Amino acid sequence: MAVETVRVGLEERAYDILIGSGVRERAAELAYGRLLTVTDSEVDERYGEWIDTVIGADFKFIFPAGEASKTPVTVIDICRYAALEKYDRKSCFVAVGGGVVGDMTGFAAAIYMRGVRFVQIPTTLLAMVDSSVGGKTGVDIPEGKNLVGAFHQPQLVLIDPDFLKTLPGREIRCGLAEIVKTAMILDAELFAELERDPAGLVDAADFGRMARIIRRCCELKAAVVAEDEREAGLRAILNYGHTFGHAVEMLSGFSISHGEGVAIGMCAAAELAVASGTLSRAEADRQKALLQAVGLPVSLSRRFAVDKVVDVMGRDKKSADGRIKVVTVDRIGHAAVGQPPLEAIAAAVEAIYA
Repeated sequence: MAVETVRVGLEERAYDILIGSGVRERAAELAYGRLLTVTDSEVDERYGEWIDTVIGADFKFIFPAGEASKTPVTVIDICRYAALEKYDRKSCFVAVGGGVVGDMTGFAAAIYMRGVRFVQIPTTLLAMVDSSVGGKTGVDIPEGKNLVGAFHQPQLVLIDPDFLKTLPGREIRCGLAEIVKTAMILDAELFAELERDPAGLVDAADFGRMARIIRRCCELKAAVVAEDEREAGLRAILNYGHTFGHAVEMLSGFSISHGEGVAIGMCAAAELAVASGTLSRAEADRQKALLQAVGLPVSLSRRFAVDKVVDVMGRDKKSADGRIKVVTVDRIGHAAVGQPPLEAIAAAVEAIYA
């Protein structure tokens, strides 16, 4: 498979996303000063030898895998490690892993010595199609998910679909949630392509097809980021399903993963749009059917009280003037951002209870 390039056009901060089988080997050519690789325990167990051989990571920071590690403490630990090993402003942090690794590495790079370079090498489907692109970095605090962070663009993103061959099925499905999200808000043709053979996507056996889908998602996100880097307007649509989803993740103690939370959140957002008369029931049902076809949850357990979900949503960083911002769709491929009444939000949560 040939390596393809998607350019994120941000003038002096522009960078390339390279997509293709074996593109991870380009990591051996990184010329950004001393490299500090950051990864988690699960990725290191699986790919540690590759990291040591190809990236040449004499210095490698490894933290325990999981959302529980995504805290300011871990980011400061990365910075302290870099300082102890005398990394300077010409250094580069290299994130090898999923969204948690990428978010924390990027945040550490943003604040270490007031900013050093970093490179993203995503190993999960979710990170490939979403979190590795766009420069959003951050960590969780007890009050909410991703409430502490910074915008800090990478120098380069290397996306190798071969990583998917060893990715557990649940992680594939979580990535598909972000792919469905992208199609719902930006590309009706991509949505139809996903509907063509959803079971084949879960198997991830057709890597040519998956690579094309990854590329399309990166193209769409790159265009949005280039127009609105710091989420002053258009970029907010990329949060479709996330305001509901983040609340569900938090309330579950992260036993519900990010992708699963986003899938549930998209269903709630669709119910909100149907109730307001902006989305047809038929298109909401198409979204629900596709999410179910790839094995993602589409309903919420009653153990999550409506008022608790709405309360956590109110702490979301996208809220403004005491009102919750929610992204909805008025048709497949087109999104809108609104601030619906709390009663409507609560009714949308009620509508997705199993």
